Amino acid sequence: MKRILTTIAIVLSCLSMQAQLLLNASTPRNKLNMAMMAISNLYVEDVDEAKMAEDGIRGMLEKLDPHSTYSNAKEVKAMNESLEGSFEGIGVQFNMMEDTLVVIQTISNGPSQKVGIIAGDRIVMVNDTAIAGVKMSREEIMSRLRGPKGTKVNLKIVRQGIKELLPFTVVRDKIPVYSLDASYMIRPGIGYIRIDNFGATTYDEFMSAMQRLREQGMKDLIIDLEDNGGGYLQSAVRIVNEFLDKGDMIVYTEGRRTPRHDYYADGSKSFDGRVVVLVNEYSASASEITAGAFQDQDRGTIVGRRSFGKGLVQRPVEFDDGSMIRLTIAHYYTPSGRCIQKPYTKGDKKDYANDLDKRFKNGEMTNADSIHFADSLKFQTLREKRVVYGGGGIMPDVFVPLDTVKFTKFHRQLSAKSYIINANMRYIDENRKALKKKYKDFEDFNTNFEVPASLVNSIIEKAETDKLKPKDDEELNTTLPYLRTQLKALIARDLWDMNEYYKVFNETNDIIKKGIEVLSQ
Repeated sequence: MKRILTTIAIVLSCLSMQAQLLLNASTPRNKLNMAMMAISNLYVEDVDEAKMAEDGIRGMLEKLDPHSTYSNAKEVKAMNESLEGSFEGIGVQFNMMEDTLVVIQTISNGPSQKVGIIAGDRIVMVNDTAIAGVKMSREEIMSRLRGPKGTKVNLKIVRQGIKELLPFTVVRDKIPVYSLDASYMIRPGIGYIRIDNFGATTYDEFMSAMQRLREQGMKDLIIDLEDNGGGYLQSAVRIVNEFLDKGDMIVYTEGRRTPRHDYYADGSKSFDGRVVVLVNEYSASASEITAGAFQDQDRGTIVGRRSFGKGLVQRPVEFDDGSMIRLTIAHYYTPSGRCIQKPYTKGDKKDYANDLDKRFKNGEMTNADSIHFADSLKFQTLREKRVVYGGGGIMPDVFVPLDTVKFTKFHRQLSAKSYIINANMRYIDENRKALKKKYKDFEDFNTNFEVPASLVNSIIEKAETDKLKPKDDEELNTTLPYLRTQLKALIARDLWDMNEYYKVFNETNDIIKKGIEVLSQ
């Protein structure tokens, strides 16, 4: 009898809850809350409510635009590190050679350099835990090396020429993350600055680079935004401000619930020379704000290929657990009034993601005549009244086609399967001291170093053992010049820094060469 009464009570409870759910689900918000309550209380198995909530948020956002996203706490932390300009760790750049961490460089005056860790060292143990030979993921290794500023981490290191393990105790500190990849005089009178992303420190880095270049005789400037996916709007605005006259519009934003906000130059212009801005199909968001302002104000020449086409502004909505929604709240518009957001269908992220592939197949990457804009999207620049278009990225003033011959399928396969980077690491590991001794500085190296045939052959032979071959001699001969340049650039990077990498590699970049040509006229 007692069991029957208990069963009846459970049934009545469930019926009561279902009735209550029906009564309270009169609004969309209540309906959502009631659905979660029903699943939590009535579902046949246990449910992870935290995951269910995250899945629900992701599901809602997927039906909106392609740039409204949800990130968990771990993803938010990684994203913020690249934009905020620092993280806390031991201060080394490293690569994995097979299953061992090899130090490529130590951060200047950073924690590892201070205790005597040098390039070429292999970190094999962290706090008595082996990280070499155990197939540990790169992410897990990084999590063991990073930690709060002021904490200590004990390392065991293998160094060439020394039999025993070397112990080091490193005190973690703030490690800067730079958003400028390179800045140097690319030609007499022409400065070059490459911006990787627009972060919190980008403006200060940019102005420091400008000062150095002026001291070296810069008259004109190339700003390289190729592959720059964007970042902070304010950082882009502050940089453009240095090139425009007081009162010149830089950008404005406007949304359904977000009032229009205009950004104008404040009169602190610091550079009057000619400017070329480089973009390609991966230049997006803040990069397009920058390029659009230079173009619409007739302040610079845009060189390259049509940019990505992201004209949506996101606002972070943070949660107590460290996770975050980046919700689209407005469009941004260039000074002429262009919204350069490319078309999208709500909820169809796959088609949006495949847009660049469609551009390639339609010939837009190789032929400017294949790019078509509707007359309704026609605008004029503010001074010279040149025709420009909205509705799908920034179309450059000078189009540079993608060289599909230079980038062979064989080379792409060598890169994708890490044959090139692994061979480079082994070469640097074995020859670092000899190279440093032979070449007194980068200029000496850049002039006189030639990639050994043995290094190139080792890559081809290794690929061949894995049944990866060029389709014929023509493809191999086309691949080799670009491969040699890539290897020389990687060696320069590992002996010096990214600045030297780009000094080598940029000489093969058609967009950069065209930018130099524009400023040399």
